[in-house]
Amino acid sequence: MPTSDNAGNGNGLAKIQQLGDNEEGRPTVKAQTIDELHSLQKKKSAPSTPKGSLPTSASVFTEEERNKQQLESIRFPKSRSRTCDSYFTPDDPLLQEISFKFAKRRSSASLASLTRESGPKVVKGDPAARKYEASRVEHVPHQILTPTIAVSDSALKFTHVLYNLSPAELYEQAIKYEKGSFITSTGALATLSGAKTGRCPRDKRVVKDEVTENELWWGKGSPNIEMDEHSFMVNRERAVDYLNSLDKVFVNDQFLNWDPENKIKVRIVSARAYHSLFMHNMCIRPTTEELENFGTPDFTIYNAGQFPCNRYTHYMTSSTSIDLSLARKEMVILGTQYAGEMKKGLFSVMHYLMPKRKILSLHSGCNMGKGGDVALFFGLSGTGKTTLSTDHNRYLIGDDEHCWSESGVSNIEGGCYAKCIDLSRENEPDIWNAIKFGTVLENVVFDEHFREVDYTDKSVTENTRAAYPIDYIPNVKLPCVGPHPKNVILLACDAFGVLPPVSKLSLSQTMYHFISGYTALVAGTEEGIKEPQATFSACFGAAFIMLHPTKYAAMLAEKMQNHGATGWLVNTGWSGGSYGCGSRIKLSYTRKIIDAIHSGSLLDVEYKKTEIFGLEIPTEVEGVPSEILEPENTWSDKQAYKETLLKLAGLFKNNFETFTYGENNQVTKEILAAGPIIHDA
Repeated sequence: MPTSDNAGNGNGLAKIQQLGDNEEGRPTVKAQTIDELHSLQKKKSAPSTPKGSLPTSASVFTEEERNKQQLESIRFPKSRSRTCDSYFTPDDPLLQEISFKFAKRRSSASLASLTRESGPKVVKGDPAARKYEASRVEHVPHQILTPTIAVSDSALKFTHVLYNLSPAELYEQAIKYEKGSFITSTGALATLSGAKTGRCPRDKRVVKDEVTENELWWGKGSPNIEMDEHSFMVNRERAVDYLNSLDKVFVNDQFLNWDPENKIKVRIVSARAYHSLFMHNMCIRPTTEELENFGTPDFTIYNAGQFPCNRYTHYMTSSTSIDLSLARKEMVILGTQYAGEMKKGLFSVMHYLMPKRKILSLHSGCNMGKGGDVALFFGLSGTGKTTLSTDHNRYLIGDDEHCWSESGVSNIEGGCYAKCIDLSRENEPDIWNAIKFGTVLENVVFDEHFREVDYTDKSVTENTRAAYPIDYIPNVKLPCVGPHPKNVILLACDAFGVLPPVSKLSLSQTMYHFISGYTALVAGTEEGIKEPQATFSACFGAAFIMLHPTKYAAMLAEKMQNHGATGWLVNTGWSGGSYGCGSRIKLSYTRKIIDAIHSGSLLDVEYKKTEIFGLEIPTEVEGVPSEILEPENTWSDKQAYKETLLKLAGLFKNNFETFTYGENNQVTKEILAAGPIIHDA
């Protein structure tokens, strides 16, 4: 998802991102204590009876009693094979073989730590589900429990593994055991991510070894911050020991990538039902047959986010650490409960694994017309990527993460992760309707009695989110695959107001603007509005790429050339002046432009080249006033336009200096020539 950019505003486009509003940079919740955090989550209800009326029996209930009554009124279906009430013990002949296979093959090995051959003994089910059977664990033969110098207390205990639970079962677990979990009025599960309400890219580490030292992008501009294998193992041991100390853990075995030839098996071991349900929604859900034959995962996540890392461990800079070992095919999460770390951590893994198979991994939206024409949408937060890629006349393949292989495009995920701030039924009906039973709502505020969510409330954070299965969207294409793209659309919200509403790009220009990943943030303070601030994110997802950006750009250009795709730069930002002077380009005009790209009609019109950026702009687009197609025409102060254009060009050139060193110099020189050209006065 992207991250999905769904915050609605008056013209239907995503809300312009304010400085400090994104999910990065160690974002912390607006509370000083846990109790204060929980108090932010619920709003006081308006009185349900007029003043002076007699109290009813319900009105004298305490909150605790009402919560208890609510829980007692909810019943969930039970399954013999995976229900929370299933409790496997050694003397259960019916389940003995299944329990043995589960313990040895699926769980104990995953929970093994550095100094022990296996983790704790595992049994399936909720330890609280059948308390009267708790004594049955002593049926394990006595000799196994005899302490020796090589046996630890952890190895003697039982850990209950809740394996691939259904959403209903996970709801039950969350509501019973996780404070801050509630069912909203539409049936979604509202939960809190704790102190961290967004990703912490400065706390993400990648193991640098003999292989990754040469393969990955390190140094200036790179998102990859190194750690050594020993430090990774210290954090891994800490995470695994924490998970082993719990009475129960959640295990999800799922898939990434809808392309059946390039599917990746992932296992997520976590301590919270919230995390398990989140990944149930975001990854591809296996069938019963696929689960039975799942085997060894290709990648494993150990999410011990409730437990901090040791800040004295080498390479640690805070109590949070998200660590990735490509050699061990593992990720460890400590010190943050924000679920997006798992989603984007796996996306980083795909950015490493897929190019090794000559498959391009992309941070993009993707849809397909009824005639089979596919379009890719790239754009940072606030550019309208989700709004424009969601089209009721086209099928949705995915909203955030994709692969482009020799067979076409495929969605990496099985769900959507949408922003909720200022969400409305009018501007985002599909997302609004997807927030129902099974959906996870992160950090939203709701009415304490009716449980109606107030999507405008930022009391906990502005980065409120909804995670739901992709089949909750009515026009989704299942399976989420499609043919080779016909159009590659790069979206920029140019708050400087100097980029044209639409430009046709050459391959080299596509590579240049793809690597640049430009948009502009609008800064606002109490004293007034400041000037726009340019922001660049390589490949429109710098925080997740593993290789040098030119490698992804070269793959994109090669695939576009081989399959006849056309590149486009679409400005969803300002016209007639910069932010504060001009006005934002109407959504209706932008949709007409996108429609013309899809139909192919923009390939048949005349073009003229702009100065400085050298962009090819059409002289006409059906349904769009011709005068706005050339930005200079919309500025009353021509001198101010030229000065602003030169300023933005300089920002592009300064940003691109990051990519002009190191490997792929020949490719970089080719791309540089496609950037803005500033002539000396």
